[in-house]
Amino acid sequence: MFNSLVKSKLKTLSLFFLFLFFTNEIIAEERGKNLNQVIIENAEMQLVFSAKGEAISLIHKETGQECLETGTNTPAFAITEYRPYDNELFLTYPAKPRTFGADTIYRIGNELIVGFEKIAYTATISLNITDNYIGFKLTNLDYEIEKFGIKRPTEIDEFTLLQLPVKKRRHMGEWLNVVWDDDVAVNLLATDEFARIDAFDRNNYHLLYAGMENRVKLMNVGAALITTQKDKLLDRIDQLEKDYNLPLGVESRRREEYKYSYYELRNVTTKNIDEHIAFAKEGGFRMIVLYYTDFALSMGHFPWRPEYPNGMDDLKFITQKIREAGMIPGFHIHYNKAARNDPYVSPVPDARLNLRRIFTLADSIDNSSDIIQIEENPEGCTLEEGRRLLKLGNELISYENYTTTFPYQFIGCKRGVLGSKIKPVEKGFKFGLLDVDTWPLFIRFDQNTSIQQELAERIAKIYDAAGFEFIYFDGAEDVHPPYWFHVARSQSIVYNAFKNAPLLSEGAIKSHYSWHIITRGNAFDLFAPEVIRQATQKYPMYAAQFTAQDFTSINFGWNDYLAPDSTKEGMQPDMYEYICSRAAAWDCPIALMGKLEELKAHPRTWDNLKIIRNWEDVRIGELLTEKQKEQLKQPDQEHILLKDEEGKFEFFTYQQIAKPANDSPDIKAFVFNRNGETWLCYWHIRGEAFLKIDVEKSKMRLFEEPGKELNFKENSDHSVVPVDNRRFMVFDLPVQKVTGLIQNAEVF
Repeated sequence: MFNSLVKSKLKTLSLFFLFLFFTNEIIAEERGKNLNQVIIENAEMQLVFSAKGEAISLIHKETGQECLETGTNTPAFAITEYRPYDNELFLTYPAKPRTFGADTIYRIGNELIVGFEKIAYTATISLNITDNYIGFKLTNLDYEIEKFGIKRPTEIDEFTLLQLPVKKRRHMGEWLNVVWDDDVAVNLLATDEFARIDAFDRNNYHLLYAGMENRVKLMNVGAALITTQKDKLLDRIDQLEKDYNLPLGVESRRREEYKYSYYELRNVTTKNIDEHIAFAKEGGFRMIVLYYTDFALSMGHFPWRPEYPNGMDDLKFITQKIREAGMIPGFHIHYNKAARNDPYVSPVPDARLNLRRIFTLADSIDNSSDIIQIEENPEGCTLEEGRRLLKLGNELISYENYTTTFPYQFIGCKRGVLGSKIKPVEKGFKFGLLDVDTWPLFIRFDQNTSIQQELAERIAKIYDAAGFEFIYFDGAEDVHPPYWFHVARSQSIVYNAFKNAPLLSEGAIKSHYSWHIITRGNAFDLFAPEVIRQATQKYPMYAAQFTAQDFTSINFGWNDYLAPDSTKEGMQPDMYEYICSRAAAWDCPIALMGKLEELKAHPRTWDNLKIIRNWEDVRIGELLTEKQKEQLKQPDQEHILLKDEEGKFEFFTYQQIAKPANDSPDIKAFVFNRNGETWLCYWHIRGEAFLKIDVEKSKMRLFEEPGKELNFKENSDHSVVPVDNRRFMVFDLPVQKVTGLIQNAEVF
C-alpha cells in the first residue's frame, strides 16, 4: 500500500514537471525563440541576446533588415576594473585595466539579470519598453561573498550598460551615436547626462557603446536604443527627450529660427546700436548677438563697463532695440572659467578654481622666497608663457622653470601676482598648479564644486532680464577631465538655469549629451581674407559634412569684416559669395562680426551685405534644389547668385580672371555665361576709377544688375566704364575674347 502511494505521487510529480516543461517549450515556440535566448522588442525592433549575454540579433521589423554583425562574440554588458581588486584575481592577473564580460543573462518581467565572468557581481538592468525606443538603466548590483578566500565587495570603475556590434551603413553620426542610411537608423543614446556614449570602428561594424564611470555616477544611469526608419529618427528622439525631461534638441532643430544667420555686435553701446541694426538689416540678418565683453569688465562677476552707466537698463535698451527691429537678440558668453581680473581670481583666488597638479612643500617658504622646494617631480607642468601659475592658499605665484631631478624645485618664482597677498607657508603644505586656459586669459573652474552653478545663476539673471533668446557657449573646451561628462554637464547647468530655454544654441565644443543643448553645432574662429577659401574648405566645409551625419548644421562663421588698405584687400564680395554659397550647400547659417568702423570704411560694404542678404533669402526660403546644393558642395568651383529681371534668384558658375587691367591690384573680375552671353562681374576693391576697354559699345552693355542697364562713355575704338561698386558688363563675344579684353584694359 505504501509503495503504491509513493509510486502514485511520483507519477503525479512527473506529469507535473512534464507539463511545466512542455508548457515552457510551447511558450518559447510561440514566441519564435528557444530557451537559450532573451528577447526584447517593441513595435519597430526585435533585440535578441544569447543566454551568455551577447547581442546576437537586432531586426528592424518594417524592412526585416538585420542590423547587427553576427559572430563577433561581443558581450553586451561588462564590468571594468582599472586593476583586479578581488584578492585572488589580483594575485593572478597583472595590474592593468581588465574587463569582465557578461556570461549569463535572463529576464524577469522588465528586468534583465546579468552575471559576469570571474567576478561575483550580478547586475539588474531595468527596461523601459515603448513604441519609440527601449530604455536600459542599471538599478541594482549584488555581490556574492564566497565561503573561502579573502573576499569583500570590490570596486567597479566602469560598467558597460549596453554595447552592440551594429553593421556599417552609409553614415555614422559620431556625436549622436547613430548609424544610418536612407532606410534604417540605429541610435544608442543617453537618457541622462551621466551615461558615457561612444562608438568603436571595427572592420564591418561600429561597436555602439553606452556605459558609466564610477568617478561620475554608476547607479540609476540610463541609455536607450532606437531602431527605426531614417525619416522617423528625430520623431523618436523628440519623444525620448520629452519622456526623460531632456533639453528639447529636436524641437530646436525644427524651428524656423534654426536657419537664421547672425550679425555679432562689436563695441556696441546705447549710442551706436541703431547703426549696427541698419547694417544688420542690409545683410538680411534676422538675429543679432551681443558679446558679454561689450558690457562687462570681466568674465565671472560681470561688473559693468563705464559705457553702460545704467547697467542692466542700458543692456535692456539694446536688446529691446533689436526686438523692435524684428530680430532675435542672442548672447555670446564664456561660462566655465573666470578672467584673471575678476574677483574669482584677484586679489583673493577662489578655493573652487581648478588645480591641475597637487604638490607638497618640502621646505617652508618665507615672504622673500623665490625658490619653492617640493616633494613631487613637477615634470610635465606647463612652461607656456602666461600659464605658469601656482596657488598656495590665497597666494598666486608665477614660476620661470622647474627641476626634474631631486631636489625638485620651482625656480624663478614671483610672489603675490594678480594682487594676491604674500604669506609664509610651512613645510608639508599642499598646493597646486592653477588651471590656466590656453589663450591664456582665464582660470578654469573645478567642475566638482558649486562654482559652476553659482556662475550659471548669475548668467541666467543677465540672460533672463535682457530677454536673450539665443546662446553661444564659447570656451566650452575649458573644463577638466572627464571631458565627455564635464563638457556637457557645465553647459547643462547653465542651460537649466534659464527661465526660458533658448530657441537654439551653438558652442565651441560638444560631447554626446550636448546634442540636446548645442542644437546648431559650432562656429569657427576668424580666418584672414588671404586664406579664406582654403580655410573654409578645410574646416567649415568638412565640419558641415561631418556634423550633418548627426542631423545638425554648423555655422560657416565667424566671418571677420575688414576694410582694405594700401597693402591688403580686406574682405571682398567674392569671398562672402564663396562662404555663403558653401554654407547654403549644407543648409548652414553664417555669422558676421559687426565692426562699425570697418563697415563704414569699406567701399564695398553695400555689395558685401547684398550678397549675404541674397544667399540668406535663398537658404531660408529653401529655394535651392538638392541638385543645386550638390553643385555648391564642389570646393573649387565658385558660384554667383543673382536676381533676374523678374526678381527671381538664379545662380551660375563663374571663374576669376587672372591679372585683370594689366595686373592691377585694385580690380577684381569674374566671368560667366548667362543666356548665351558672356557676363563679367567686376569691381574696385579699394575705391573708384575708370576702366578703358578696347571694345566698341555695340558689342557690350553695362548693368548695375540684371534688368538695370547703365550708360557709359564710348569712343570709336574703345569704351570707358566706371569701376567702383560691383557691376556687370555683358558681351556678345566668347569668354576667351572677353578675358583678353579685361586683362588688357587700362585703369585710370
